[in-house]
Amino acid sequence: MSIGLVLGKFMPPHNGHVHLVSFAQHYVDTLYIIVEKIANESIPSELRCEWMKKMFPACRVLHLQTIQPQDPSETPDFWTIWKNCLDSVLPEKPDYLFASEAYGLPLATIVGAQFIPVDPQRVACPISATKIRENATEHWEYLPAVVRPYFLKKVCIFGPESSGKSTLTKNLANHYRTIWVPEYARSYLELHKRDPTEQDMLIIAKGQSCSERSLSEQANRVIFADTDPLSTRIWSEWLFGQCSSEILPLIDDHEYDLYLLLSPDTPWHQDDIRYFPTERWQFHKDCRQQLEAYGRQYVSISGPWKERWQQAINAIDAMLSANK
Repeated sequence: MSIGLVLGKFMPPHNGHVHLVSFAQHYVDTLYIIVEKIANESIPSELRCEWMKKMFPACRVLHLQTIQPQDPSETPDFWTIWKNCLDSVLPEKPDYLFASEAYGLPLATIVGAQFIPVDPQRVACPISATKIRENATEHWEYLPAVVRPYFLKKVCIFGPESSGKSTLTKNLANHYRTIWVPEYARSYLELHKRDPTEQDMLIIAKGQSCSERSLSEQANRVIFADTDPLSTRIWSEWLFGQCSSEILPLIDDHEYDLYLLLSPDTPWHQDDIRYFPTERWQFHKDCRQQLEAYGRQYVSISGPWKERWQQAINAIDAMLSANK
């Protein structure tokens, strides 16, 4: 039974790493992947370990939690330190060490393995983790699905009833060639054909949260959400005078790069799950106050439909440009 080793920071994992690990899996019977922790890491090593486990369930992913020197110039004992470290971490001696970097050859030598280079010239996958950290949006196609939510830009369309939230959300997703998260409350209440109960509010908040998390891996650079758990809190307080404490952690777990707060200066369209036709401006005021209380970044959207559209596009383009 042949044993292989891949060592890396994977900060973040990208398609070059996928090629490296997949190559190694085909080459050996058992493959160990060591995910390295470093000082001042921009992405926690625990998260990088979870990503690798999800991406490569057939491999044995090990977490190297002790910080090791990164360059031979740091200490004359560099290679001895690494040999002792790997000997202590690996359950068995590897026959082969796979890498795309030059360090692979001396590292293989110290652990007594044969070095197998994989795409050292980056011809098959011309990307690096450094480039992705600098601008993930620009190199989106090189990110595995499980990693994409970490770098995804999130925009929430927020505001009172009948202010065009769903239409704007869907149109923005089409414009940016991505997907959108529908309002869970609407589909839930239309299915049950009744007004919401106080107990429904937690189900709605969880449904909105889970919908967004589920769809995030499919999104292209940015995702648009038609409301969020904070909106559920506002609705719960309006309908029942209070909000379940179980909803509050969901609000904290869902932060967005930008909120578009829609003004209700639009015609009212009645349907079975709309409730406050004459109180939309007060609801809008409460939305603004909650966004400010939670410290959320928002842009107000108002006026005729064409003006709303341009305001939204301008705000989103500015957000995306600022994050390059």
